[in-house]
Amino acid sequence: MNPVFPLIAVLNHLLVRQPRLAAALSEHAGKSARIDAGISVRVRVVAGGLLESFGVDEATDEVSVTISIEPADLPLVLANPERAASFAKLRGDAEFARTVSEVVGSLRWDAESDLAPIVGDIAAVRIVQAARAIAAQIKTGGHHLAENAAEYLLEENPTLLYRRAGEDFAADVAVLRDDVERLAKRIALLEKCGGAA
Repeated sequence: MNPVFPLIAVLNHLLVRQPRLAAALSEHAGKSARIDAGISVRVRVVAGGLLESFGVDEATDEVSVTISIEPADLPLVLANPERAASFAKLRGDAEFARTVSEVVGSLRWDAESDLAPIVGDIAAVRIVQAARAIAAQIKTGGHHLAENAAEYLLEENPTLLYRRAGEDFAADVAVLRDDVERLAKRIALLEKCGGAA
């Protein structure tokens, strides 16, 4: 099974739940995009503003837009989809690229709506609230852990230096080197003068 199909299914599910975004994409029905982010994914906009994947063997025509994202930037894109466009390099149909960028930045998953038919409305709300609280705690805990680790490495066990401290040390070493060179020249001059006497 192609690993792209579940991604397309998820995107289509989100688009069905957000008809305004699907309508914006439907204006570009028939256009295609290639997304290069370590792997290459080709999608085409079909009627109703939904997406379908197509393979390289079907892609005899050029795609309408190419979206390139560095694989190292993918975690940043996933963590902050609103800024996804700032990590992407776009080539091709400018209007289609703008629409794709707006749609990607606006897609939201309404987890409560998807959970409600399975567990009920009240349970869905509580599950989502608990998940958000856990995610916030993990984010806060990760931030505190990073701060504490940095403080330990900088203050308690100075494995790392503050940038300013490193720059000051380098400047002091340069001054000391210059002083030693001047002193060596004076000693050489004194030896020369003392040897002549």
